[in-house]
Amino acid sequence: MEVYNTSSTDFTLMGLFNKKDISGLLFAIVSIIFFTALMANGIMIFLIHTDSRLHTPMYFLLSHLSFIDMMYISTIVPKMLVDYLLGQRTISFMGCTAQHFLYLTLVGAEFFLLGLMAYDRYVAICNPLRYPVLMSRQVCWMIIAGSWFGGFLDGFLLTPITMTFPFCNSREINHFFCEAPAVLSLACADTALYETVMYVCCVLMLLIPFSVVIASYAQILTTVHHMSSVEGRKKAFATCSSHMTVVTLFYGAAMYTYMLPHSYHSPAQDTVFSVFYTILTPMLNPLIYSLRNKDVTGALKRAMDLSP
Repeated sequence: MEVYNTSSTDFTLMGLFNKKDISGLLFAIVSIIFFTALMANGIMIFLIHTDSRLHTPMYFLLSHLSFIDMMYISTIVPKMLVDYLLGQRTISFMGCTAQHFLYLTLVGAEFFLLGLMAYDRYVAICNPLRYPVLMSRQVCWMIIAGSWFGGFLDGFLLTPITMTFPFCNSREINHFFCEAPAVLSLACADTALYETVMYVCCVLMLLIPFSVVIASYAQILTTVHHMSSVEGRKKAFATCSSHMTVVTLFYGAAMYTYMLPHSYHSPAQDTVFSVFYTILTPMLNPLIYSLRNKDVTGALKRAMDLSP
């Protein structure tokens, strides 16, 4: 039996498991994705910090990406799974506010970090002789600090405004978590000005990093194309294409959610696109970026050989 609002300040999340005929299957799939994401990202962080051969700028940034992904998926999925098992859908006002803030902060940090990681690959392939200077330890920490600053700025700016609007009596969020557009749809006030501000923020946080990614990989592919080694070209093209697939999936889904006019949206489509960048991406990042990498698989084999 499902439990609905017990307080006038609670919200009701309509959720991802609202179709009873497939809810059990969806629950199993999301559970597998969640635990796979935690395990894969946890292994990445462990290997990068324990294996000296992975103490390079690229893997340093990847370890922070894995940490963000673990935190990111953990702000949304555990509550979904627990609510399904308990047969409830409610989330308190404070819980919704906290989830909204953490989500915006973490996704904002990842937007910036992915863009700057593409710059790291550009320097490594196109300017290898200057790589130790351009990607020094100090520069790496500046990249991490800048990514977190951008994320926190996004969370601190948008969360208080979103959650101070007066909300209508239904308080039913047609989504599986407290995402800004879904929460704003319940507001009983004119949100046009705020939505314009949020749109501008999204342009800065999405288009600028994504443009850096596109420009970096365009330069990388140009450089790779002129390589004399056929095997090297194939390896670089394979790596770039897999990276671009994940990045496009992440940025593309977010652009649809935050930058496309409301007339092009429907609750079902919003849910599907949100699943791509909130649930699937944290699992795909370590698999695509790292676990297919020979350095990482080598580190994993060495770690397993050392284990009793």
